[in-house]
Amino acid sequence: MRLAETLLERKVRVCGTMRANRGISSDLEEDGKHLKKGQSAFWRKGDVMVQVWKDKRLVRIISMIHDATVVSTGRKDRKTNMEIKKPYSVIQYNKFMKGVDRADQYLSYYSVLRKCVKWSKKVVPYLLNCALFNAFFCVQDNKYKQKSEVQELPARSR
Repeated sequence: MRLAETLLERKVRVCGTMRANRGISSDLEEDGKHLKKGQSAFWRKGDVMVQVWKDKRLVRIISMIHDATVVSTGRKDRKTNMEIKKPYSVIQYNKFMKGVDRADQYLSYYSVLRKCVKWSKKVVPYLLNCALFNAFFCVQDNKYKQKSEVQELPARSR
């Protein structure tokens, strides 16, 4: 929270997820524990807004750009057939999430990290995993670019 206020003083606005132990108001954390799936609660101090939203887990997001509105995603839940609603800040965060967050998300699905005493036994597999992910991402990106170039080629006339 203090970091966000310091950034705001320097005219830097942010939006992102945060951990529970990073300065969330205890009242807001308590409210978050009692939320049902799809519900949200927020706390605002000036331009800084902290919002908790219950999905499968509790999602904590801090934003200096958005307000606490909840909007429809245009999709329906398969089980309940109800329209899915999310906070606008979560939708925007997911839309523009790039780089480190996306890589961490993909690498968390198949973690290679194991408990060990030596730090080198953790770092080397992690770096190899990152290299493999980067190679995979480059191949996927290249396939997408080639596919779009093929579709843009005009048809030959005889």
